[in-house]
Amino acid sequence: MSAVYKHLTTLLTEKFKVPAQQIRPDATFADLGVDSLAIAELSLLLSERNGVEISDEDLKGSTTLAEAAHTIASRTIEPL
Repeated sequence: MSAVYKHLTTLLTEKFKVPAQQIRPDATFADLGVDSLAIAELSLLLSERNGVEISDEDLKGSTTLAEAAHTIASRTIEPL
């Protein structure tokens, strides 16, 4: 998997306490129990760390973690 995907899954496990065994590329945020408030916080963290705008709507529009990682990567200028 990509560095962006690994960074996303690390944030989900460390900051949002999602069990690592539940994380897989085809999982959705809903599958992982990540609600809209957590998605908003996640988008802020990603934006701050990458220096680009990643909105919660960008992440909500992604249906899987793999798609969310792709969305993040498309807005990221430098590697994570």
